[in-house]
Amino acid sequence: MRTHLTERFVKSATPAANGLSPILRDTEVTGFGLQVRPSGKKSFTLDYAFESRKRRLFIGEYPDWSVTAAREEAKRLKREIDLGRDPLAQRDERRIAPTFKELSYRYLAECSPRLVKASQRDRRNMLHNYVLPKWGHRKVADIRPADVDQLLAEVAKGRARPAKQKTKQKRLKPLAPPRPTPIQANRLGMLIRKMFNLAIRWEWRKDNPASGFIRNPEHPRERFLDHTEIARLSEALAEHPNQRFANIIRMLMLTGARRGEVLNARWEQFDLERAVWTKPAATTKQKRQHRAPISGAMVALLRSIRTTLPQDNPWVFPGDAEGKPIQEIKRFWDDIRAKAGLEDVRAHDLRHTFASLLVSDGMTLPMIGRLLGHTQVQTTQRYAHLYDDPLRIGLERIGEALRPKLRLVQERPLESLPISNSGA
Repeated sequence: MRTHLTERFVKSATPAANGLSPILRDTEVTGFGLQVRPSGKKSFTLDYAFESRKRRLFIGEYPDWSVTAAREEAKRLKREIDLGRDPLAQRDERRIAPTFKELSYRYLAECSPRLVKASQRDRRNMLHNYVLPKWGHRKVADIRPADVDQLLAEVAKGRARPAKQKTKQKRLKPLAPPRPTPIQANRLGMLIRKMFNLAIRWEWRKDNPASGFIRNPEHPRERFLDHTEIARLSEALAEHPNQRFANIIRMLMLTGARRGEVLNARWEQFDLERAVWTKPAATTKQKRQHRAPISGAMVALLRSIRTTLPQDNPWVFPGDAEGKPIQEIKRFWDDIRAKAGLEDVRAHDLRHTFASLLVSDGMTLPMIGRLLGHTQVQTTQRYAHLYDDPLRIGLERIGEALRPKLRLVQERPLESLPISNSGA
């Protein structure tokens, strides 16, 4: 049946007496029609053919869609068909398109395992704490650069600690307000950019909305312990009753190794006769085997630790859980740095201190990078400015040696120089 669909006609249309739902065809737009179901529900549809296949597309229900709006949508869809696009297929693709939650789970399953455990944990926490609550059910293809900017701006502002509305006991002190976390926002931006690059590779979208995210200014931390602070830390370690954890800090200071490398150290990695530590790829940040010499003091420390452990124990620092090493030193480090008066020092700053001592002793940057396990020269360049003092000492020695031969006078203070009145 063909008729000119109008508001009056659609409003008065009733279900067929035989219980069927025939399509009432419009005379103005070919394929456009109205379907009245036995329940009385009325829907606008569009019938068309695409690549010799007959298709029927649901436009919308009346009265949510007026006759005029539904007819204009039918005309638009027919133009899409004339251009070689199948609107029903596009709608199906849209319905099954992957969400950001699916992108996150695939990234964590396929790419995250290549990282060390600490990095895996950091990425998983960032996604679950910041991104999935906002983007979890959104389509990967729908996220725009403005969405990325808004999310990173919120992360940079910081967030309050989660707390119950009512507590059984009165709080001793009020909850601390949110602290800005701009560096965390930068790390999250880099993670999102990496994930969208993978989405492009997996053909889930064609562009990367995080490719040009605005990074917050970062000032590399350069905290090195001087000799006085090292002495205070050493004294605090010697007086602490927990020498098992104290030895972890000593090993960090003597090797410049990363915390995870020390905590996961096994006896099989050490050749104490040759004073060599071979770190397996599974424990290094670069996922590469790293073979580095160790000092005589470190060898002596390891021999001392070995005498306190069972011979069949594989870990240098076994934990309380059977078959596992010590997992965390945060509480111990907070306690020991408070006793040493080093509240602003992080455990990672011991690695920087180790490198600064090597620089002050005249060791070259490539050699320092080799000891620290750096794979990029830029990583070691952060210590280049520490060369000023040893370089100045060398320059002064050369200057003193050449002064007599060049007939240079001894430098005098400016106030001792005569003042000329000529030209006054």
